[in-house]
Amino acid sequence: MGKFTSKGGRSVPGMNTSSMSDIVFMFLFFFMVISNMRESTVLVKQKLPQASEIQKLEQKSLVSYIYIGEPASVADQKKYGTSTRIQLNDQIADLSDIAAFVEAERAQRNEADRALLTTTLKCDKDVKMGDVTDVKQELRKAGALRTMYAASKRVKNTY
Repeated sequence: MGKFTSKGGRSVPGMNTSSMSDIVFMFLFFFMVISNMRESTVLVKQKLPQASEIQKLEQKSLVSYIYIGEPASVADQKKYGTSTRIQLNDQIADLSDIAAFVEAERAQRNEADRALLTTTLKCDKDVKMGDVTDVKQELRKAGALRTMYAASKRVKNTY
């Protein structure tokens, strides 16, 4: 019988890493597509009222948001008080700032899209309707006639 002997030491072949860059870029693209960027930090309390009839927005890029509610954090309550406040973008504002906000939002859009710009009011469910009406009056004065309310879907009772 013959002896099996090896001529030299065996080495492990190297790993093929040519497709690793493709996989990394595929994961990067996947996470960029599925993630959404928060446009503004909400500084006021937001517990949206429930609604039975809700329609989903088709073009969210043509929507500007106005948040109405009490300041959310203790530091903001010390700074602004505990009464109802209006938030435009990332700062607390007054009623008189709404017209400038609407004009700035219009200036950012194309001329063809300016007529389709919608202002969404995200109001806390405990906000008084008088405060919401004041905001809507300022929006009318600024010419922002397309407004809507944000709401959460009503949960059906199961008994």
